[in-house]
Amino acid sequence: MDNPPVTAILSDMKFDTDIAIVGGGLNGPALALALASSGLKVTVIDALPKAPRKADDFDGRSYALALTSVRLLESIGLWEAVADNAQPMLEIKVTDGRAGEGTSPFFMHFDHAEIEEGPMGHMVEDRHLRRALMDAVDANSHIEVLNSTEVTAQDADLTGITLTLASGKQLRARLCVGADGRTSGTAERAGIKRTGWAYGQTALVCAVAHEMPHSGIAHQFFMPPGPLAILPLTGNRSSIVWSESTENAARIHALDDEAYLEVLRPRFGDFLGDITLAGARYTYPLNLSLAHEMVAPRVALVGDSAHGVHPIAGQGLNAGFRDIAALSEVIVDAQRRGEDFGSGVAMARYQEWRRFDNASLALATDSFNRLFSNDNTFVRMARDIGMGIISALPGLRRTFIREAAGLNGDLPRLMRGLPL
Repeated sequence: MDNPPVTAILSDMKFDTDIAIVGGGLNGPALALALASSGLKVTVIDALPKAPRKADDFDGRSYALALTSVRLLESIGLWEAVADNAQPMLEIKVTDGRAGEGTSPFFMHFDHAEIEEGPMGHMVEDRHLRRALMDAVDANSHIEVLNSTEVTAQDADLTGITLTLASGKQLRARLCVGADGRTSGTAERAGIKRTGWAYGQTALVCAVAHEMPHSGIAHQFFMPPGPLAILPLTGNRSSIVWSESTENAARIHALDDEAYLEVLRPRFGDFLGDITLAGARYTYPLNLSLAHEMVAPRVALVGDSAHGVHPIAGQGLNAGFRDIAALSEVIVDAQRRGEDFGSGVAMARYQEWRRFDNASLALATDSFNRLFSNDNTFVRMARDIGMGIISALPGLRRTFIREAAGLNGDLPRLMRGLPL
C-alpha cells in the first residue's frame, strides 16, 4: 500500500495556524500578506499594542524602497495604497568631503534613464507604509494578529512547532518565522548564534523642508565621522540619515531644534536653499548583527532577525523584503508539490537562496563604512579616484544603477512583479 503524502499526514494533525510570524513591524505583516494570498492561515504575534491608524503627524521615518521592493508591494496588493505619497528616486549622487568645505571634484552619478525599468526606487514615509500594511492585514480573513503578546518559549518537533505565550496559552504551527529584529528572541530560542559589532556611530534621523525642489535626486555625502544621506520626499522635503560618532550624536541630539539645524546646515549645504525641520527627530545606534544561520528546525528568520546592517546604502528593508519574497516562494512551491513546507529540506532551499546575498550585503556595507568614515589622505585620494572611474564607465555605472534598483541576482517571483 502506498504511503500517504506528507500533506495528508499533516492535515490530520491539530494546528492552530499554518505559519506563526513573531514580529509586527514591517517585514512580518508583509510576509503574512504574501502567504495569505495563497490561502495559508497566518498568525502574527506582536509584542507591541495595536497602533492607531492616524497618520497626520510625521515622525521623520522614511524608507528608500528599491524598484524590486515596489514590485513586491504591487504583487501583494499594497502599492496602490501608498503610491500617491511616494516620491520617485530618479538620480543618485555620491560625493566625498568635509563639512563646510564643499565636495570632492570626483563623484558618482547614477541616472534612472540608463536602465529600462523606470525609477530606481521610491521614498515612502513610515506612517503611510505602516498604515497600508495594517489596513490590509486587518482586512484579510486568513491573517490573525495577536497584539501585546510575547512568546516565552518555543518547542520544535518533527511535524511542527509549539509556541508558548506570556499568557500561558500555546499556539501550534507548522513553521515559525522570526521577524523580531536584531535581538531576535526567536533566533535565540532556536539556538542560532550571531556575529556582530558596534560601529561607534549613531544615526541622527529627521526630515527637513527646503526652499528649492530636489528634482527626485538622492544624495549621499561621505564625511570622516560618517555618511549623510539626503533622500527626496514628496514636496520640497527630504529625509535625513546622518551618521556621527556616538559621543557627538548624543551632544547634537540634545540641542534644541534651531541649534540642531545650525550643526546640520554646513553639512547639508545650501544647494536646496535654507532648511527647516519637518517632523520629529530621533537617533539609533549603528551596528552589525548577522545570524550564523537563517533557519533552524521549524524556524526561519527574515529581515533584521537574520541580518542587521549599516544603513549606508539604505538596503536594510529591501534585503528584508527579498527574504520575504524568497521565503514565501519556497513555502508556496513546497505546498503545491505536496511537501511539508516547514521541513528542514524546504527551509534549506530558503537559506541557500538568501544566505550568500545577505552575508555579501553585510560585508559590503561594513567595508564601505570603514573605507569612507575616515580622514586618511591617501585613502581619500584612492576612493575619490575610484568614484570618478565608476562614474566615467557606462557599463560599470549601469551595474551600480541596477544594484541600487535591486535588479541584480536571482530574483523571486514577487520581485519580478509576478504572482506567487
